[in-house]
This record gives sequence, structure tokens and C-alpha cells, in this order.
Amino acid sequence: MTDIVVIVAIAQNQAIGKNNDIPWHIKEDFQHFKEKTMGHPCIMGDKTYDSLPDFARPLPGRENIVCTLDPNYKAEGATLFNDFFKAIDYVKAKGVDQAFIIGGATIYKLGMKIADAFELTRIYHDYDADTFYPEINLNEWQEINKEDHEGMDIKNKIKVKFSFITYRRIR
Repeated sequence: MTDIVVIVAIAQNQAIGKNNDIPWHIKEDFQHFKEKTMGHPCIMGDKTYDSLPDFARPLPGRENIVCTLDPNYKAEGATLFNDFFKAIDYVKAKGVDQAFIIGGATIYKLGMKIADAFELTRIYHDYDADTFYPEINLNEWQEINKEDHEGMDIKNKIKVKFSFITYRRIR
């Protein structure tokens, strides 16, 4: 059975993006994302796919599954779907142990309704943003692990505290 996992970094003010980019650059968070998702399918929207740096598009070592409403959209090295739920059915039919939902905001909103687990990097700092994470109903989730860290946000040249938190959906 395939575990559907949402993985996201969210600032204290629910910020997740600005100008189709991440408003921070915390090395430990990128490493955490890579370690968690490596070898697993990653489902994302077309804007998220397009925002990946050239060297990381498609994400190496992972099947990149891109959801788009654009019938002419092309993403070399990616599997395309025009329906999020068909993408979910596709990974479940493959029989993989885990598939990750990696953004953007619309894909996250759909993913939070069906995910089995939620990998959250909570950054304890407010960021200027134009994209925010949908409200999280923590009554639906049980925290099963939390690791507190401190690191450097090299994009903004500030030290920040953050936590890696794993949740499982309460069934």
C-alpha cells in the first residue's frame, strides 16, 4: 500500500513562496527534503516544476510527476497528468511504498485532504511572501516525531530556528 506524504517547509506566518521561489535557503531543509524524497515519486504542479533550478529539473533519483491543466505543457523527464487524482491513482497502482506531494499551493491543498502523512519543516520566522500554505487542521494529525534545529538562511543572511515534524493522519 502506498503512503501519500505531503512534504513542505512553512514559515511562522504560513509563507511558502514569493515570485514562484522559496523565500529562504536553509541548507539543512534542502538536505532533509532530498533524504526523505530520494527514490520516491514526487507529485507537483507545473509552476513548482518550472521553479526548480536547471540542475535539479527533473529532480534526480525521483520520478517527477507534474500536474498541469495546460494541454500543451512539456516537461522533459517528467510524467504528466492533467488531473491530480489520476496522478495519485498512478503512484498507487505502481505499488511504491511512498509518494511525496511537493507543491505548489493548489497541489498542497488537494494533497492535505488525502495524505496519510505530513512532513513539515516549521521555520520560526516570518517571511515576505505572495503564496501561503492552506490552514492546517491539526486535529486530523498526530505528531509522531519532532527534531528542533538552528541554521543559517543564506538567502536572507539570518540565523533561524526550525523543526522537522512528522505527522500521521488520525484515522
